[in-house]
Amino acid sequence: MQIGLDIDVQKLEAEKMRKGKNKAKEDLDSLKPNYKKLRLLIRTANLGKTLEQWRQEIKEENIRID
Repeated sequence: MQIGLDIDVQKLEAEKMRKGKNKAKEDLDSLKPNYKKLRLLIRTANLGKTLEQWRQEIKEENIRID
């Protein structure tokens, strides 16, 4: 009887883990479109520059102002 209970407990734990894994996968899948939209927005707004590109742009702007 104890072995049967242990098996039932293990089955329940395995099922809970599967549900958690599925939930995490669903969450990830729901975030992917938002991430793609954000990346497109960053590119469109010209914010996807590297640090060095920003520095160069600031340097050129300062030279233009002077």
